[in-house]
Amino acid sequence: MHFGFGAQRDELRPGEDQVMFTERARAFATVGFGVFALLSAHVQTSAQPAPDYGALLAAPDRSEADRQADKRRDPAPFLAFAGVRPGMKVLDMGAGGGYSTELMARAVAPSGIVYGQNPAELPEGPKAKFEARLKTSAMKDVVVDIRPFHDPVPADVRDLDLVAFLFFYHDTTYMNVDRAEMDRKLFAALKPGGVLLIADHSALPGQGTSVGKTLHRIEESTLRKEVEAAGFHLVAEGNFWRNPADTHDFPSYQPNMPVDNFVLKFQKPM
Repeated sequence: MHFGFGAQRDELRPGEDQVMFTERARAFATVGFGVFALLSAHVQTSAQPAPDYGALLAAPDRSEADRQADKRRDPAPFLAFAGVRPGMKVLDMGAGGGYSTELMARAVAPSGIVYGQNPAELPEGPKAKFEARLKTSAMKDVVVDIRPFHDPVPADVRDLDLVAFLFFYHDTTYMNVDRAEMDRKLFAALKPGGVLLIADHSALPGQGTSVGKTLHRIEESTLRKEVEAAGFHLVAEGNFWRNPADTHDFPSYQPNMPVDNFVLKFQKPM
């Protein structure tokens, strides 16, 4: 920001230079205080100690279905990589039946909040699972967010710490979704320094979004290019769900098959 100190000084009447200096000093102080407050808020959230993710997963009130899903989904490294902590404001994109939504709600408790986004046209199966899950105490900090993917954030929600987008970005490639608008909305909803974490099923180089509907996969470089176009910076990659045995020529939802999954951590610049 440029305040032009000394500009047009020879045109000032007696006494005006001191007044203008004082006003500009106050302006600098206001801007400085705003930046300090912004950084302090970021530090305070980051400074919260991470919960014991192992204990979180072993909580006795978790359902047997979720425990069985753990064996396939292996959520512990994701929670650690995402850095989900108490007090965080999180948006779970494509929450589906709420498996990941509940895990993040447990991690942000007791003072955090998780918005579970699903489109209105969510199939009855996952919709019923999510509604049933909402009745449990673990979901007390979850807010239902029924909105389209390209406009996923309620108007009064801002300064999110984390957006998680797990294995659903590829679906938006064949749905009626403006992905560029979606990515811009996610960027705007995050606080400076906030994180967008995307996991998806890997497609072969050159396939781009062409196999989104058939194989339910997306090329990693294509996704990265789209997200970075919204202003995000890639800051880390997680290899904990990679699988080199994947031949990439079958639908990712096929059971008992080795699926190669990439995990990308993007950040909104400070």
